[in-house]
Amino acid sequence: MFQELFTPSVQHSLDLVGIFVFAISGALLAVRKNFDVFGIAVLAEVTALGGGLLRDLIIGAVPPAAFTDLGYFTTPLIAAALVFFLHPEVERIQGAVNAFDAAGLGLFCVTGTTKAYEYGLGLTASAALGLATAVGGGVLRDVLANEVPSLLRWDRDLYAVPAIVGASMVALCIRFDALNAVTSGIAVVTAFVLRLLAMRFHWRAPRAWHRSSAKAEGESESST
Repeated sequence: MFQELFTPSVQHSLDLVGIFVFAISGALLAVRKNFDVFGIAVLAEVTALGGGLLRDLIIGAVPPAAFTDLGYFTTPLIAAALVFFLHPEVERIQGAVNAFDAAGLGLFCVTGTTKAYEYGLGLTASAALGLATAVGGGVLRDVLANEVPSLLRWDRDLYAVPAIVGASMVALCIRFDALNAVTSGIAVVTAFVLRLLAMRFHWRAPRAWHRSSAKAEGESESST
């Protein structure tokens, strides 16, 4: 099934593009945290490959693709070197980086779900691993950088939700035997567009009603 969606060369190229952009985001955070060159490389590798590694280890696809394909391993290093030498220029095109990051999110939530199902997981578990593939690297990046993971913060634009939608669409297509290159492409585009809209209009997930922090925030605002 997985091989039928795209030709191997197309799939490999898409993977490398997604890995490269995820690695850029990890390397940029390392620069902002004042990490040295080794720290920049580590954060780039973890961000780019962490989600896929987690998925492959859970489903038993070992050794993971990151260790059997040299391109997967070296692409984050290239991204890290680019940021190390040209990070001011890369920062200036942050909007483009975010757009490609959204595309990688859409791609990886779809391919992650499909691969998990191929290895015998149920639809719900496959969708969960599709989500983990898309956002796992970012979570590991934030933890290593000593930050609260972005997808858990209420003040950040929606990130996990678009991946959940894309992975769920793939699971439903599998359930009704409708998964093909067209429907998988629609799922990728849906997650991609939702992420772009979330960044454009600053969509955020709701917080708990009547939380005590809300009262404290209101008192703080009234006192200023």
